[in-house]
Amino acid sequence: MLSVTSSGSFKNTEQFLKSMQRLDILSILHKYGGEGVAALGLATPKDTGRASTSWYYVAGRNGSTYFIEWHNRDIEDGFPVVVRLQFGYGTGTGGYVRGRDFINPAIKPIFDQIETELWKVVTSA
Repeated sequence: MLSVTSSGSFKNTEQFLKSMQRLDILSILHKYGGEGVAALGLATPKDTGRASTSWYYVAGRNGSTYFIEWHNRDIEDGFPVVVRLQFGYGTGTGGYVRGRDFINPAIKPIFDQIETELWKVVTSA
C-alpha cells in the first residue's frame, strides 16, 4: 500500500499546469518551419535551382506528440533529388557520384533554436 501526505498548497503546481495548457507549441514550430525551409534552400547545391526552391515543411500534432518535417518536391525518375545529393547515387554507366551532407549542417541550428525557445517557454511558465 502507498500513502502520500501533503501539507501546504498546490497553487504553484496548478498555475504551472494551466500555463502549459495555454502553450502554443504549433506556432513555435511554424515559425521555425519557415526558417528551416530558408536554411535548406540556401544550403542545397544548385544546378538548375529547382531542388533549392522546392523545400516545404509540415508541422502538426498527433495526439500528445508534436512534429515538424521538411520535405522537397523536386523528384526525378521517381526519386527525390535532394536524397541523391545528400547520399550519392550510381550513374547509368557504372559510376558513382558521391553525396554531400548539406541537410544536417543546415537544419541543426534550427533544431537548436527550437529547443532553446521551447525550453525557455516551459521553464518560465
